[in-house]
Amino acid sequence: MVSGAVTAGTRVPRERRVCLTGSLHFPHLQLILAISSQAKALPGYRGLSSKGIRILHYLFEDYAFDPDRRELHRGADVVSIAPQVFDLLDYLIRNRERVVSKDDLINAVWNGRSVSDAALTTRLNVARSAIGDSGGEQRLIKTLPRKGFRFVGQVREAREVAGPNPGDAPESAPAVPDKPSIAVLPFANMSGDPEQEYFADGMVEEITTALSRFKWLFVIARNSSFTFKGKAVDIREVGRRLGVRYVLEGAVRKASGKVRITGQLIEAATGAHIWADRFERDMTDIFALQDDVTLAVVSAIQPKLFQAEIALTTRRRPEDLTAYDFYLRAIQQAGPSTREGLAEALRLVQRALELDPGFAGAAALAGACHMENVLRGYAIDPQFDRKEAVRLMRLALSLDDGDPDTLATAASISAFLVGDCETEIEMSDRGVTLNPNSYHAWNCRGWVYKIAGQPEEAIRSFERAMRMSPVDPQQFTALTGMGFAFIELRRFDEAIIAGKKALRHNPWYPGPYRCLASAFAHLGRDAEAREAAARVLKIDPAFTISAWIARSQLSKNAKLMIEGFRKAGLTE
Repeated sequence: MVSGAVTAGTRVPRERRVCLTGSLHFPHLQLILAISSQAKALPGYRGLSSKGIRILHYLFEDYAFDPDRRELHRGADVVSIAPQVFDLLDYLIRNRERVVSKDDLINAVWNGRSVSDAALTTRLNVARSAIGDSGGEQRLIKTLPRKGFRFVGQVREAREVAGPNPGDAPESAPAVPDKPSIAVLPFANMSGDPEQEYFADGMVEEITTALSRFKWLFVIARNSSFTFKGKAVDIREVGRRLGVRYVLEGAVRKASGKVRITGQLIEAATGAHIWADRFERDMTDIFALQDDVTLAVVSAIQPKLFQAEIALTTRRRPEDLTAYDFYLRAIQQAGPSTREGLAEALRLVQRALELDPGFAGAAALAGACHMENVLRGYAIDPQFDRKEAVRLMRLALSLDDGDPDTLATAASISAFLVGDCETEIEMSDRGVTLNPNSYHAWNCRGWVYKIAGQPEEAIRSFERAMRMSPVDPQQFTALTGMGFAFIELRRFDEAIIAGKKALRHNPWYPGPYRCLASAFAHLGRDAEAREAAARVLKIDPAFTISAWIARSQLSKNAKLMIEGFRKAGLTE
């Protein structure tokens, strides 16, 4: 018997019990097993298996530590680690609730052999290095002088029921696509009422359909995902069998006139949790409820997926980068709209187009970068950037005029640089019709309507965009657009609120300062108007009212904005 295991007379706390009935055929008995903390701490302990629940791996920061497979993952990559160092990490993580002495480590890892302090310190530092820690920082593995060592990182234990028999798996699995890919598994019905199964399945269908409208995302069809319905599955096996990088799973519980939906987004290769949340709503109109929850789930996970993909590209070797990788890196560089960032974004997106000349999204992004150079006053040759922006916009549309994000980007480029309001409104409207859950499509539509002289509709679009993605890193652009629209409606106080919020998101973006300078001036708050005008000139030294008017079509329906510039003392 393992020391610390449970005997017949041992009283086991409820929270340590695991009920195992699936493979035991005693209709009138339930077998309760428990493993004590002492037994868990032994190096030989590897969790429960054999069709039961086992600890699959430990998650901390962006690492996944898998004792069964003896693997350490960082994101999708396996970290190379010596067996002895792996055992040391294993023991520290399992015993993280206490300080581990030097003797404890030597007994567990070296089987009691004589080990020098220098050798132990070396192994500890190698273990720290493997998980991004150091002896100086001691963020995860802490040394307590004259006491011992302790793993102090926040650890989550990922438990899973053993999956189907290996023989059931297909001989070959589909390759994971270059672009992000996801499967939405059937949500578990936790209501105890089989009649509610339709609601859980309906939620999954709605979410699958909504995600499939993002053309940059490869979504597994419902029929394939539903082959896992009612089964206890290994997420890694789901990812392998369906050929996807991410899996969304969840549960639905209905009771007392309310419905609660929980969901979690998981990276299939490592089991790492990227996102998890809970949504609770009143049961009223069932279809309106499904729409509401679908919107909440999709708008929450879509930016998380995008961020996870960008993080993944940073871990790839330069020679392994695909067109999509270069595109993602370009988006990251272009986001803050700095001179240097836009130049780097154009270099990266050009590499994407060299690798894939038919990549409509890359062509649209390149056009948007050239447009930003014109709008921000960065262009050395504004006419060149203007022509390139329009050329690339037309190229993107010729490659794919059915992609909502491409349509949205093209509509905004045309609105700022061409001024064909009817065509631009038609494109932006079609973009949000094709994907009503896209932040980008609604944000671009807001700018199109603002330039077209319809500020009320512009504000509705910006508000919808921010509802789609409440923590979007590009939210400062929507807030700036709202501020501009508020000024034309003489809602100067609201313009100031929007401008200040935009600055909190990006203090180097010039638009909010222009908004504030004009709005403060209209309210007679001259000192604040002059201060905002000074910040405009600090970020954009070449700014003059006439130059701003000449840069784009934004000035076409901005009479009050320009009047405010003059009141704030900006040079004509």
